[in-house]
Amino acid sequence: MSEHIVWHPAAITKADRQNLNRHKSFVLWFTGLSGSGKSTLANEVDRQLFSIGVRSYVLDGDNVRHGLNKGLGFSIEDRVENIRRIGEVSRLFVDSGQVVLTAFISPFREDRDRVRQLFEPGEFIEVFADCPLEVCEKRDVKGLYEKARRGEIREFTGIDSPYEAPLDPELKIDTTSASVEECAKQVIRYLQNNGMIGLESQIP
Repeated sequence: MSEHIVWHPAAITKADRQNLNRHKSFVLWFTGLSGSGKSTLANEVDRQLFSIGVRSYVLDGDNVRHGLNKGLGFSIEDRVENIRRIGEVSRLFVDSGQVVLTAFISPFREDRDRVRQLFEPGEFIEVFADCPLEVCEKRDVKGLYEKARRGEIREFTGIDSPYEAPLDPELKIDTTSASVEECAKQVIRYLQNNGMIGLESQIP
C-alpha cells in the first residue's frame, strides 16, 4: 500500500448507524456446496429480516461475478481473491450499520477464517448449509455437476476441487430436513437469542 494513502475517519460511527437502525450490524456468511441451498436460504432470511424492519442485503456469488468480480475465474488463486473482495465489501456493509448476507461456496477454511478476522467478535456468523453431495447433484438445476463429471468444467468444488466444511460454525443448517422457511427461522431465532435483533420481532 502506498505511504500516501491514509485512512480517513468517518464523522458518523458504526454505533451511531446501529442506533439509528435499532439493530446490530453483522455478516451472515452462508457457505456450502453448489446446490446446498445457501442462496435460497440467504434470500429467505433476507425476506424475513425485511419483514421485521431489519436493514439487510444479499451478496450472491453468481451476481457478484457479473460485476465486481467478473474478471475472476475459478482457479484456486481467483477463488481466494473472490472471497477476499467479498470480505472487504461485507466489512463496509457492517460498518454502515447494515446486515449483509453472503452466499458463496467459499470452499476453503483458511479463506473464511481470514474474512472472520476483518470483523469484531460476534459480527461474523458462519452459516453452514449442510447438504450431502449426492443431494446437491440431484438438485442441480444448472447442470453444473453433470458438466463437471464429464470434464467440461474443471476445478469444480465437490468433484475435482475440495470443499472444507466448517469445523465450528455458529449455525449448521440441515437443508434436507426442513422447508426453506423453517431453516430461515432457525437463523432468525439464533439472531434473536444472541441479541443481534430484537426479541419482540415477529415474522409475519
